[in-house]
Amino acid sequence: MLPYAAYLRVYEPLSAFTERERAFWATYADSKDRPRRAFALEAEHSEAVRRLLGVSAMPAPGGESANAYLRRIEDTLYVCPWQSRLRSWLAFSRFRGATPLKLADRFVPRAIAEQTADDFDRFKQKGSSSALRTHIRTSTWHIPTPWFVPFDSAERWLVLGRQEESAAEPSASTTTAPARNLLYVTSMAQARRRVARALVVIRRHVGEVTTLSDVEEVGRWLEEFHPHSLVELDYGGLVHLMDDATLQADQSAAELAAALTGLDTGQEELAFAMYQRVIVRWKSIQALESAN
Repeated sequence: MLPYAAYLRVYEPLSAFTERERAFWATYADSKDRPRRAFALEAEHSEAVRRLLGVSAMPAPGGESANAYLRRIEDTLYVCPWQSRLRSWLAFSRFRGATPLKLADRFVPRAIAEQTADDFDRFKQKGSSSALRTHIRTSTWHIPTPWFVPFDSAERWLVLGRQEESAAEPSASTTTAPARNLLYVTSMAQARRRVARALVVIRRHVGEVTTLSDVEEVGRWLEEFHPHSLVELDYGGLVHLMDDATLQADQSAAELAAALTGLDTGQEELAFAMYQRVIVRWKSIQALESAN
């Protein structure tokens, strides 16, 4: 929910949901009151800030969000639920696990933290393992390199104010994009195929490295969803850290694909150069987190 964050999302077709959920999301899609895409990130962020800055900070909402991102292609509606409460629980669990207790208490009083943990434990006990599946992954201040693997440069969609660069503009009457944004959108079949190919190349030419584990983890996550889903990489608030020229020059997905091809064809210098371009670009942006 932070302003400088990117998002990896999966939109499942309406048919992937239960009958009750299908009825709910179909009605939701027709609603005039639901948040439109252009304002959805702002709405999510504002809600989180109000919750955390209240008299008693609340790490997670009291109930699950009834909102979703939507895409419609021809007659098929695709749904990506916000899952704000679940995502907040998971994020808070990671925070508590990585932060010394005394320091964590300064952010959230221990009584509230323990109540939040208890609520999450009860949720986990009642649900199945699929109940912990999130349709949205968030990365603050940078985009992890493996997130580019599922996409092709032809699926890049850049909007700079009123100017638009689009090789394959996402078709979605229900998702008006913000005035300035950078997105990639692909089919689940293509995403899985590219991840599988990357894993073969990395194992064959590099071996067991951290990058391999990270790509494997993305692949496992994608396998949890309907095979006819859509996968989207949204630069989100990171576009505010990059000027127009930087966004136009950012070809991270193409460069990473070139690096993999270089590895597979014995062009090691090309592979290294392309990979380094991606790494250096995102390290420089991530460094802004600690800049004065």
